[in-house]
Amino acid sequence: MVHAPSDDASEQPRRPEVRVIRSARRRRTVQARLVGGVVEVRIPASFSAKQERETVEEMLERVRRKSMASARSDAGLLERARRLNEEVLEGRATIGAVRWVSNQATRWGSCTVATGEIRVSDRLRQVPDYVLDAVLVHELTHTFIPGHGAEFWRWADRAPKAERAKGYLEALQRFGG
Repeated sequence: MVHAPSDDASEQPRRPEVRVIRSARRRRTVQARLVGGVVEVRIPASFSAKQERETVEEMLERVRRKSMASARSDAGLLERARRLNEEVLEGRATIGAVRWVSNQATRWGSCTVATGEIRVSDRLRQVPDYVLDAVLVHELTHTFIPGHGAEFWRWADRAPKAERAKGYLEALQRFGG
């Protein structure tokens, strides 16, 4: 069963799509994980509709808390940028401050090459990790390659799932970001 996202986006964050998977082999345990932007909630086949609703709400809250904790503070963002610099960019980037900003309505991120300061639009606080990683790698790459030439893209596209992230951001810009 797939639950549609909530239409009441004015009061609360957009509810992710949920796929409930009932299993005859499962007796008491439940599990939730994010798969391609959909929260899969696995429950015992014997659960009532009420138990299913309660479990889905509880598991959505757990998934939300877990994803928010990963890099949704300035300190977490800086740590994430440092890790990506080492793992993806071979330590080539110069990292100054890395922080969330609320004044970027048309950009996902920006970088001051001279200082290595990176600013990431707070519109990205709710995106999947791979999308945030791609934006960070893009901005980190600017610290050692200005412009958007072929050499720049050879490095920036090293981000995990870079093409998928570009598609996600394009859709977000067109339809709701």
